Amino acid sequence: NACPCAGVMSSATGRPRSSSRGVLAEAACELFLEQGYEATTVADITSRAGVSRSSFFNYFSSKGDLLWSEFDAQVDVLAKSLADASDVDAPATVAHAIDELGHALAPDSLTLALANATAMGLDDELDREAARRLSRIAGLVAARLRQGGVDPLAAEVAGAAYGGAVIAALRAWAAEGPGRTALPALLARATRDIGGLLA
Repeated sequence: NACPCAGVMSSATGRPRSSSRGVLAEAACELFLEQGYEATTVADITSRAGVSRSSFFNYFSSKGDLLWSEFDAQVDVLAKSLADASDVDAPATVAHAIDELGHALAPDSLTLALANATAMGLDDELDREAARRLSRIAGLVAARLRQGGVDPLAAEVAGAAYGGAVIAALRAWAAEGPGRTALPALLARATRDIGGLLA
C-alpha cells in the first residue's frame, strides 16, 4: 500500500521532493504508519531516506521536531511580523498576521500526522506539542496587544483564543483533507468572533 504522505508534502509548496528535508519527512511518515511513532528511531528514518544521521540533525533536533518544523518556521515569521508592526491598531495587526499565517502553511508531514495520528501512535505526542505551540502563539499575540494598549486581561484572553483557533483550524484542515478545504477559510471561521473580546 502506498503511504498517504507520498508526494503530498511538497505538492502545494513547489519545493522539490528530492530535498533532504522532504525525503526525511516522507520516510518518517511511512515508518510511523508501519511501526508507530515510539518504535521508530532517527536511525530508522535516515536509513529509509538514504541520508546520513548528520543530515537529519542539520534540519531537525528530534523526530518530534520533524513534524512541526515548517509550522514552527511560520510561527517565527508571525513573531517577527508582530514585533516589527508599528501601527496603532494592534487588534487589526494581530488579525492580519494570523491570517497571513494561515496562508503561509502548506500540507506537510504535520498535517499528515494529524490526519493519521491514531494509526501512527501519535495522539499523545501531538497533543503535547500542539499545546506548546498554542501557548507560544497566545504569548506572542497577547504581548503585541498589550503593547498596543489593550487591557492586559483582554489581551491574555484574546491571545489564548487566537492560539486555540490556529491549532483547531489546523486539526480541522488535516481531518477534512488539506486539498479539500482551504486553511485560511477555516482559520477565518475559527477567529471571526475573537475581535469581540477586544471591543
